[in-house]
Amino acid sequence: MADDLTDIVADIVATMRSAQDRGRVAHYIPELAKVEPHHFGIAVATADGQMVTGGDADLRFSIQSISKVFALTLALGKVGDQLWDRVGREPSGTAFNSIVQLEHEQGIPRNPFINAGAIVVADVNLGGHQPRVAIGEMLRFLRYLAGDDDIAINEAVAASETASGFRNMALANYMRAFDNVRHPVELVLGAYFHQCAIEMSCRQLALAGRYLMLDGRHPDGGRVVSPRRARRINALMLTCGHYDASGDFAFRVGMPGKSGVGGGILAIVPGRASIAVWSPGLNASGNSQLGTLALEELSSRTGWSIFSPPAAR
Repeated sequence: MADDLTDIVADIVATMRSAQDRGRVAHYIPELAKVEPHHFGIAVATADGQMVTGGDADLRFSIQSISKVFALTLALGKVGDQLWDRVGREPSGTAFNSIVQLEHEQGIPRNPFINAGAIVVADVNLGGHQPRVAIGEMLRFLRYLAGDDDIAINEAVAASETASGFRNMALANYMRAFDNVRHPVELVLGAYFHQCAIEMSCRQLALAGRYLMLDGRHPDGGRVVSPRRARRINALMLTCGHYDASGDFAFRVGMPGKSGVGGGILAIVPGRASIAVWSPGLNASGNSQLGTLALEELSSRTGWSIFSPPAAR
C-alpha cells in the first residue's frame, strides 16, 4: 500500500493544483482574508507508522474549528459525560455561527462543533483559570499528540478574531443569560479565539489526530482517551464535523472529519489513517473546497470509507 498511497497522493496533488475553481478564502476574519488561495497540502499518517505527504504539507495554517476536536477531548477528560448536560450531540442543520437554535433550545448548543457548542467547551476548559492557562494546556496537548514542540498561536489571527468576533460575542452572551456560560464572557472568548488561532501544518495535524485512528492510544503506547471515547468523538466528527454539510461529507467521503474556516480538514479512518488536507478556499458551506474533493478522491481510490466492507479497506 505504501507505494500505491504515494502515487495516489501525488496524483491528488497534481489534480488539485490544476483546479480552476478553488473556492473563496474566509473574508470575515481579516487575517484569514490575506491567505493566498493557490495553496494545497495533504499528509497521511498511517497506523503502521508511515507518513505520506504532498504539496504544501509543511506550510502552517490557522486550524480554526479543527481545534474543537482537541478542545472536546480535553473537556471530556475534565468533566466526562456531564458535558452532555450543557451541549447536545445532534447535527445542527444550520450555519456554524447560527443563533436561531440557541433561542429555541434555551441556550443549549446542538453539538460541540458549532461555534456555540465550542464556546461552552472553552468555558469548561477554562476551569476557573485565566485564558493563558487554558491556552497553554491546549498547546501542550497538541505538542504531545504531534510529537512536535514547534506548534504555536498566530497572535495576529487571534487579535483579528477578537476585533471582528461580534457574532461569537452574541452567542456567548446569550448562553450566559441561560447560565450555560459560567465564566466572564471576555475570558471564555479569549481562550476560544486563541484556540482557533493555533497554526499547524498538514503533517503536524495528521500526527496529532493519530489517537483517534488508534482507538484512543498515542503511538508511544500512552492512553489519550478510552476506546469508547475515541469512537464517540469520531462519531461526532462524522455527524457534526462539517456543520450543515456534514451529511454530504459523509455521503461523498465516508470518513469522520472536522473542518475549519482556515481551509483545513482533519479526517480519520479508524485503524488505518489520520489525514490532514489544507486549501484555504472555502465552498458555500464554509468547508475547504479542494480539501473536500481531495478526500473524496482519496476515499474512492483507497476504499477507506468507513462504509466500505472491511476487506476493501
